[in-house]
Amino acid sequence: MSISRRGFLALVPAAPFVSSPQPTQRVSPNPRFPSHDDESVREIVGASHGNLARVKEMVTARPALARASWDWGFGDWETPIDAASHVGNRPIAEFLIASGARPTIFTAVMLGQLSIVKALTEATPGLQRMRGPHGLTMVAHAKAGGAGAADVLKYLESLGDADPRYPDVPLTDVEQTAIVGEYSFGSGPTDRFKVAKGARGFTIQRPGGAERNLFHHGGLVFNPPGGEAVRIRFENGAVAVEDGPVITRASRI
Repeated sequence: MSISRRGFLALVPAAPFVSSPQPTQRVSPNPRFPSHDDESVREIVGASHGNLARVKEMVTARPALARASWDWGFGDWETPIDAASHVGNRPIAEFLIASGARPTIFTAVMLGQLSIVKALTEATPGLQRMRGPHGLTMVAHAKAGGAGAADVLKYLESLGDADPRYPDVPLTDVEQTAIVGEYSFGSGPTDRFKVAKGARGFTIQRPGGAERNLFHHGGLVFNPPGGEAVRIRFENGAVAVEDGPVITRASRI
């Protein structure tokens, strides 16, 4: 007995339909989407100062984090490679570069890449005076690099101006009393900041934020690290934070 193709197919039981697995989808709770969430960016930058295992874990899972950047305040931007560079963590820096991070001249300084540092500084007069994240100088990065950056340190020191420091005029007891305390600049629950004296000197901190050092120019005028163009002025229980023409005023609580 012959069976036609149509007849044969009629005798074969139909295979159950199996759909292809679909990627998991969810509504992002990140208010900055499609940018990275703040928590992950802050964590990868923090970990890049010294936690190689965590850096590898985060970047392996989300490679784009190798190039993330966090603003500590008034343009004090720091990427993971910046963090590794200013603390002299070569293994983290090398891992980040291999993962797509963009090295800077400060990275070259820390890694002891003398030919790169010389070429860039000679091509751009005055570049050696540029500060990195937190206002840290090229000399500071070279010192963080240790023995591997010794030749770069020697070269930078020979230039005579590669280690510009912020002014830090001592305060009298009366001046210290005049600035320490809490200040409010709005009606919201976090529209305030605290000025305190601690082991690192005088700091300013908003609720939930990081402590930022204050560098005194004299006359109760300060700048935060990485924000040398910003001025924080104290007078008669009030503060004016001047970022060019943008001025935020706060009063002591």
